[in-house]
Amino acid sequence: MRLTYASLKLRESHFIVIQEPETLKRLGGLASTGSFIANAPLAIAIVVPEAPVGYIDGARAAQDMMLAAWEAGVGSNWVGNVNTSAIKDLLDVPDDRMIVTIIPFGYPTQPVGKGKKKRKPLAEVTHEEKFGQPFA
Repeated sequence: MRLTYASLKLRESHFIVIQEPETLKRLGGLASTGSFIANAPLAIAIVVPEAPVGYIDGARAAQDMMLAAWEAGVGSNWVGNVNTSAIKDLLDVPDDRMIVTIIPFGYPTQPVGKGKKKRKPLAEVTHEEKFGQPFA
């Protein structure tokens, strides 16, 4: 595949750093699954092209940010369903772009397990060759 400027631009991600308390409060009110954004000291909106694969690089960037933050002791959370006209208007996101996620960042108010997670057993979430066939 020959990369052209147009194909590179299609994969272009942008990041809106939000620190103003009033904007964070408004975002918390608009995000149906992220009211806690209102209490965060910082949030980052990940904006990508409105295209079939535009979200992939944005999602990868979000994951990297969240892992780097966790390593530094900063908590975060993926907030989805934020590509609404109200949120796009608030953040001046162009019509040909979509908001993949808004990630609020902050220091946890209590210890959070030092890397230990409650995970399902591997046998419950892995399959061999076909869905529903337990991985042995």
